[in-house]
Amino acid sequence: MRNLSSEMPQGTAGGEAKRDLKQKRMSRRRFLKIGVSVLAGAGLTGGAYASLWEPRQLDITRHTLTFPSLPKAFDGMKIVQFSDLHLGFHAGADNAARVVQAIHHEKPDMICFTGDMVDGNAEDMRAAIQPLAQLKAPLGLFSILGNHDYGDVEKLIALEEEAGFQVLRNDAVKLRREGAVFAVAGLDDGIWGTPDPEAAIRDLPEGMFKLLLMHEPDYADTAAAYPFHLQLSGHSHGGQIRLPWVGEVVTPPGAKRYVQGLYTVGSQGMQLYVNRGIGTTHLPFRFLCKPELTVLTLRSMV
Repeated sequence: MRNLSSEMPQGTAGGEAKRDLKQKRMSRRRFLKIGVSVLAGAGLTGGAYASLWEPRQLDITRHTLTFPSLPKAFDGMKIVQFSDLHLGFHAGADNAARVVQAIHHEKPDMICFTGDMVDGNAEDMRAAIQPLAQLKAPLGLFSILGNHDYGDVEKLIALEEEAGFQVLRNDAVKLRREGAVFAVAGLDDGIWGTPDPEAAIRDLPEGMFKLLLMHEPDYADTAAAYPFHLQLSGHSHGGQIRLPWVGEVVTPPGAKRYVQGLYTVGSQGMQLYVNRGIGTTHLPFRFLCKPELTVLTLRSMV
């Protein structure tokens, strides 16, 4: 029997081993190249989703809240809340018009805006006056200031009033229906302003139903010590960027404890709703945190 290995040309086995090693290296390189491409593609897709698609969506959330102290005349009243337009930061009149159209479909009794109309420059609201002025509600349109609204407060208030809002700063308005009274109070911003709940409710009887508008939701821990029944807030943007199994990545000061949705606060059971807002700030992204329009229907137990 011939020794086949002795008849193989010298160096053939070593050459094949080198080729196998080279192919393995090429396979690894190809795998890494494909992996990097996939990750880059996912990053681009995720970035496009977070910057181009999700910020242009609108999630309409609906809740029915029952209060023993709500007068029967206001039973079934519908409040639409929106917040944090941040006009001037990747948001303009077209964004306002989209929100106005959605609100029209709801046919609200009252409309509440809970702060940060602009991202700093009051003049950025001017182009949005025309669409916002189309908002109508039989019980009125009410607004408060947010921390981004303090670039030129007096000018911004004048522009909001031109659009039809009544801007509340440590004061309240009494609404009447069929002889019953309902109070809407609004506080100054908790970061750049001086909120004064005592001043806001000074002329309101203790048993009267009181709705509070306050930009920063964490202020609820203070507000719950006063005879407010329901607080509406914004400011948090719901975190703006949320991750699966993690939730919000970061929230601003004043929105560390209450981030989004419905809460019960304090020993008296004050209800708090935190709206995720419409616009963005600092970064023009939203991820798993769509802009929100809140529709609240109030029911009476009387």
